[in-house]
Amino acid sequence: MSGLEDKIVVVTGAGRGLGAAFATSLAMAGCRLILCGRRMGDLETVGRAVTRLSGHHPDLVTLDLADAPSVRDAVKQIEARLSHVDILINNAAMWLESSTEPYEDNAVLQVINSAMAGTFLFTQGLRSLMEASEAPDVVTIGSISGLPNAALQSVSVPFYAAKHGQTALAEGLRQTFAGTDFRSILVNPPYLDDVQPDHPDWKAAGQRRKGQRGTGRDVIEAVIFALTRPRHVSLTIDIDADEGGLHPR
Repeated sequence: MSGLEDKIVVVTGAGRGLGAAFATSLAMAGCRLILCGRRMGDLETVGRAVTRLSGHHPDLVTLDLADAPSVRDAVKQIEARLSHVDILINNAAMWLESSTEPYEDNAVLQVINSAMAGTFLFTQGLRSLMEASEAPDVVTIGSISGLPNAALQSVSVPFYAAKHGQTALAEGLRQTFAGTDFRSILVNPPYLDDVQPDHPDWKAAGQRRKGQRGTGRDVIEAVIFALTRPRHVSLTIDIDADEGGLHPR
């Protein structure tokens, strides 16, 4: 028993990478899923994989967190389909690597708006559905880039700032949720290798030695651990690794 059976979970950024791994892992844990992402084709591919591995048929909702009308429309779609939401996993983020050339205006706006404004508005929009849950949890997938005095490494300043903003968002939610049934959970991953539950690399990730990079499996297991703690406990988890972590070799 996972402790998550029959939970209704909304996952953003579910069309690929870590979000896709969340989808499969949570479905196999017995959750009912609403998968959100910018491209319906990617969501459909993930949805088929989820069904094949778990028998679960997730709901799919197009969502661009950098676009406020898209956020509003996604919230309306979810409200029309569900009576409540137990868990929101704010996983979506737009990557922007460091560059010696000027960044395009739109790229900077998308990175910051999706991570901060869009994530906040989507969370705010789903609050009434989550208030109908007996045990509502908001999970923010941040980054070690959002920690105080973290090294830039290969990330851009806009991405670095956006992840600091997400850390503040999770902390602000935690303070806002004090005295309510809500928990705000924050997990800060390092640089990751992408692994999926239906691939042999997933099992091998559990045998990695110290000095190797973190994987998506590490993040998902940290989130599941945090979600299954007693309700009086809200966790912030920093996942570090020698390779791609806070103190890169």
